[in-house]
Amino acid sequence: MGPVLRMSGSRGTVPPDEGGAIVRKSIIRSGAVAVGLLVLAGCGSSGYGGGSASSSSSSAGGGTSNAVLKTASSDLGKIVVDGDGRTVYVFDKDTPGSGKSVCSGDCIAKWPAVTADSDSPEVDGVSGDVGTITRDDGTKQVTLAGMPLYLYGADSQAGDVTGQATGGVWWVVAPDGKKIAAAAASSSAPPSASGY
Repeated sequence: MGPVLRMSGSRGTVPPDEGGAIVRKSIIRSGAVAVGLLVLAGCGSSGYGGGSASSSSSSAGGGTSNAVLKTASSDLGKIVVDGDGRTVYVFDKDTPGSGKSVCSGDCIAKWPAVTADSDSPEVDGVSGDVGTITRDDGTKQVTLAGMPLYLYGADSQAGDVTGQATGGVWWVVAPDGKKIAAAAASSSAPPSASGY
């Protein structure tokens, strides 16, 4: 063994670098870490899961990227979804055109409001009258045909319609703003789901 280098503040000894082996190993390790981080970043999501074949946008012109509401195909036919492809619902206990939502507390925790930053949210493929109401917390909740719109917290990915007919009061919405009262072929509401 050749001479031993002593490093200041070090308890041990480090053998001399023979032909750059230590440097090469460090570079290789750094490269492997960088590649691993890139792979993980590519696997990330917006927290709502990816889209499915049943949630593709149906607009003919390539779509409006900032659309708060758009349309998608589902087991229930053409439906309205939010900008991330999540199914939107209406609540029978709300009154069309009343300017308010009756869903609050535990209800709004399970059925979050579809919100917008402006009074005139952008839409893509939605033909019904779109507007907003101001909730008690100051957020603007999107309305369609005068009905406040909601998401269902138990829908695990874009295109899910598991909230359909929950409690007999929650309904998926058609592009013209009418509720779709049919049952979804491949989903059913959890038995413990509350209709509020």
